[in-house]
Amino acid sequence: MASALSSGSFGLARSDSFFLSLDLPLLPCRGGKFSFAFNMPDSYPHDPPKVKCESPRPVYHPNIDLEGNVCLNILREDWNPVLTISSVVFGLQFLFLDPNPDDPLNKDAAKVLTSDPKQFQANVRRSLSGCYIGNTYFPPCR
Repeated sequence: MASALSSGSFGLARSDSFFLSLDLPLLPCRGGKFSFAFNMPDSYPHDPPKVKCESPRPVYHPNIDLEGNVCLNILREDWNPVLTISSVVFGLQFLFLDPNPDDPLNKDAAKVLTSDPKQFQANVRRSLSGCYIGNTYFPPCR
């Protein structure tokens, strides 16, 4: 799967779950590679898939917590059975282009994004190479 925003690959583990890898070519995540696990409920498409960032973990992002849980509206209250896995992938790509500090899972990253966007971008770039931000170590994600 490829788009102007990223390239990706799928890996099937079993019929109700799969992995997706996103390579992000745009700033501030240029060069970052992120893997997501998709678990499809028996009630799909009436209920959304469960999506979790698997690597690197943790990731420095306001909408992804340190355990890899993803906050994306279409995975919660805005899910509709006409949405597809492609919709979710585009939503994930958009989260990396335009993080939402108003609905954060990582409140520390959201606070930095809101108060000092340049520092937030610097933290993202540093985290891609592996570093501590505060007391949390973020492993390289290349």
